[in-house]
Amino acid sequence: MTPETDHTGRQRRSGASRELGRQGEDAAASWYLAAGYRLLARNWRCRFGEIDLVASRPGTIVFCEVKTRSTEAYGTPAEAVVWSKRRRLRRLAGQWLADQRSGDRGSPSPAPAGYAAEIRFDIAEVRRADGHLEVSVIENAF
Repeated sequence: MTPETDHTGRQRRSGASRELGRQGEDAAASWYLAAGYRLLARNWRCRFGEIDLVASRPGTIVFCEVKTRSTEAYGTPAEAVVWSKRRRLRRLAGQWLADQRSGDRGSPSPAPAGYAAEIRFDIAEVRRADGHLEVSVIENAF
């Protein structure tokens, strides 16, 4: 383990990078609220990992991965959501739904009654441009 990695071997993010990520999640949450969604959870965690945002509107629950970038030198934000991350998000979504059914209050607000007819996985791409953040949501990304 080097000083630049954590115990899992993943790179540690700098304070500025963490702050940009937090701002990106705030911007994505605002996008969902403006589009008429209700936020059910932010940064929901369990032993398998974390879901950035869980949102709903009648008939739909959305699990959203937020990727924020200040540059596209290493690709677009969506390109960072590789197959292993998608698989993990599916597993996390299953755990979140199971926790809601069992009455576990790990989430700040319960799932809507009756559960959704549709489960969707979105990617929110957040880019810094000219001093502000631009949000683009890829609905049903995977």
